[in-house]
Formats: sequence, C-alpha cells, structure tokens
Amino acid sequence: MAQAWRCSGLRWSADGPVLAWEGGRSSALTWGKRVAFGVAEGGVRTCVGARGHACPLGAAVPGRSTGARCEECARLDRAHSVAADTLADDPRPYRVYLAWFGPGAAKVGITAARRGPARLLEQGAVCFSWLGTGPLMAARRTEELLRAALRVPDRIPYADKRAVRAVLPAGEGDRAAEIAGLHARAVALAGWPESLVREPFRPVDHVGVFGLSGVPAAAGEVRELVAGGTVSGELVAAAGPDLHLATGTGRGVVVLDTRLLTGWGLLPAADGEFSVPVRAVRDRAAAAQDGLF
Repeated sequence: MAQAWRCSGLRWSADGPVLAWEGGRSSALTWGKRVAFGVAEGGVRTCVGARGHACPLGAAVPGRSTGARCEECARLDRAHSVAADTLADDPRPYRVYLAWFGPGAAKVGITAARRGPARLLEQGAVCFSWLGTGPLMAARRTEELLRAALRVPDRIPYADKRAVRAVLPAGEGDRAAEIAGLHARAVALAGWPESLVREPFRPVDHVGVFGLSGVPAAAGEVRELVAGGTVSGELVAAAGPDLHLATGTGRGVVVLDTRLLTGWGLLPAADGEFSVPVRAVRDRAAAAQDGLF
C-alpha cells in the first residue's frame, strides 16, 4: 500500500501557496500544477491535536469540520490566543487593517506586526490597507471602535468570500474603492487610542498573487472528503486556504478548502478522478452585506 501523507495546512510564502505536510515536507503549488489525491477505503479523519501536541484520545472528527479538532483540543488551541483575548500582556506591536474580499464584503481586523501581510493572504483578502500600529489592547480597542462606527464585521464566512470572488472588478482602483472610503471615515473618527499610530491609505492588491485574473467563476466547492473519495484537477488559482481546480469532469472549476484535508491520511490518485461530495457555490446576492438585519 502507498504511503499515506498527512497535510498540516496551506501556507503562503513569498513565492505563492505551499501545502505543508507532517514531517516537515512541503509541496509548492504553481498555476497549472495537477493536484490529485484520495482517501483510502475505510479511512477515518482524526483530530490533529492542539498547540503542537497530539490528541490524547485520537478522536474521530467530522469530515466537514474546517478545524479538524475534537472539542477538547479546539478549546486548548484557542486558549492563550489573540482571538480569544487571552494575551492582553503581549508586548509586541500589532496592526489594524481593512480587508476587502469582493463587492460588499469588507472587514476590520488585527494581526501581529511581525507577520507582515501573511494574515491577509491566509484569509484570502483580495485587497487591503493598514490603518494603524500599536500595542495589542490599543489595536483591539480600535478594531471594536471601527467595527461599530463603520458597521463592518471582524469576520466574513468563507462561503461569502467565494461568492463575491466570482464578481471582482477588473481594475485595481475599483477593487480598492470600498476600503478607500472606509479608511477615510475611520481616520476621521474620534476616540482612537493615543498609543495607536495611524497609517495612510496604501492599498495592496492580491489578484495577481492569487492568480484570479481571468479565471472562470467556480461552479462548486468540495463539501467534505470521504473514505474512498478522490480529488483531481489543475490548479488555476488560490486564495486564502482555497484551491481553485479545473476538474475537466464536466463540473468546471471546483474550490477545495485545504482545511478539509487535515486529519486525513491521503494517498496518490489517478489523474481525472473526482468522487467527493460537491455543492454549489453560494449565490453572491445572498452573500452581500446589506446590514445587520
């Protein structure tokens, strides 16, 4: 039997997306690369553990889970995280940003300054601009201020990101227009923490990095991997954790969220085979931010 590979996630390097594997190996993903793998008959998806430690129970996890962790490991992984507000004494600087994923889909967020734009690539931000830099709690307070004042969220579901990704404006200026307006409104607000240094509007566009220019709209997205199932296609674009695969099976372009790979033992598969559940990409009209209610 062929060796099973276990994916530890998609990473973004200076040269583009890279699939990382347990054991330290990695696979660079370039446009046109054939991606083909399968799950053995009888295979089971198991918890990936937390914070570098294996799951003590070796618990099975659902195929549709994007975290691939059991309840206890998910709790441990979230502990002492910025997202959970448990690192209030972190002395390192943080940056506040505005990110845009497509028409009507903008958000505010924070990331450690040392990470540069990595967080924005990991989220699949089509365009972004920094807003300010300062201590963690000042950045967090600014994020909350802007979320309330600008009425933009701090999270956007990936289903919504995929929906609006299909209707991106052709020009960089058009793609930056929405966050340009939000940035102008943000810097005019009173109440910013004094320790947060505001930054000018300098949009960074990722359409070229993601390979999204001229790519056909995705017709479907992989719902989950299953035992005995296979995935095969030509990589035409990638954004955040998503791979856009031209399947050549009458399905058109299918999006594979690489977070669905973790926890499975993956095997080589014949090119052209595709036998995992696929659902339609969410309609973009349903994904637009029309307000809270």
